[in-house]
Amino acid sequence: MRVPYEMMLKEFQRVLIKKGVDEKTAFDAATNFAQTSLDGVYSHGINRFARVISYIDKGAIDPKAQPVCEMKCGTMERWNGNLALGNTNALKAMDRACELAKEYGVGIVALRNTNHWMRGGAFGRQAADNGCIGICWTNTMPNMPAYGAKDRRLGNNPFIMAVPRSNGEHVVIDCALSQFSYGKIEEHRLKGKPLPVPGGYDSEDNLTTDAAEIEKTWRVLPIGFWKGSGLSIVLDMVAAILSGGNAVGDIGKNVGEEVGLSQVLMAIDPTKLSSTTEIDAIVDKIVEDIKGSEPIKENGVISYPGESSLRTRKDNLENGIPVIEEIWNSIQKM
Repeated sequence: MRVPYEMMLKEFQRVLIKKGVDEKTAFDAATNFAQTSLDGVYSHGINRFARVISYIDKGAIDPKAQPVCEMKCGTMERWNGNLALGNTNALKAMDRACELAKEYGVGIVALRNTNHWMRGGAFGRQAADNGCIGICWTNTMPNMPAYGAKDRRLGNNPFIMAVPRSNGEHVVIDCALSQFSYGKIEEHRLKGKPLPVPGGYDSEDNLTTDAAEIEKTWRVLPIGFWKGSGLSIVLDMVAAILSGGNAVGDIGKNVGEEVGLSQVLMAIDPTKLSSTTEIDAIVDKIVEDIKGSEPIKENGVISYPGESSLRTRKDNLENGIPVIEEIWNSIQKM
């Protein structure tokens, strides 16, 4: 079934207010959930909403908390998320990073003691909407083995970069350091579809496209094998150092749930060095060159990062957002 965007947004906001979130924060959080679903990232939008509400119910998320700045040093700030909603914490942190970038050229906000930010690409796109290059990442609970290991000691630590375009068709790369995020694996399992390429190991140590098998073993595959493993380690270190917060191992040993995360949100104002016209010309030239590639398959489409989300958003605005009926019904009953 398909649900209109505005209807979905209002349902999310209604439930969040019912759970004790103030009206403004509930609207911002609901907008993030609804826009994530609108762009086709259902695994971190509508399909993740019930889990966030369960975290509020058991006290892992404080619905009344707000993030606060604890330390300032020129273009850098350290914030405490106070275990508030993760997506609104990140929205506020990236807003501040953009403010710093507009003043100094670069802005960095390191955020500790926060929660799952849902779709990280939203905050890269947020920076791009402000005319900034956005770079951000988060650590997670231990959910990925290091390359060559079986037990989970790393996070799949999603990493995002966004490049602004004046027409709003920003270039945004949003990737977990596992081949597939757990949200995407869950989405394929719910739909009964295999992953398009192997995403992890089954119980017999074989690479598999079976989403349910990967959920059983928790043995997701790092992108680029040892390269993804190494990136995960370094991003975790930098996030913990700058924020003064938990590393992945701390979350696994001391917390046990995916709460108390550490994140870094950066914004760079390229107009301090180049005009908007010059920036657009560079991006357009690169995009046009890539899209001129010869496709492997006849009539194949070569897309730049973030382009497919723009197509999905247009379709979902016109026709409604596709939802799994059982999930939508459960939200309406909350």
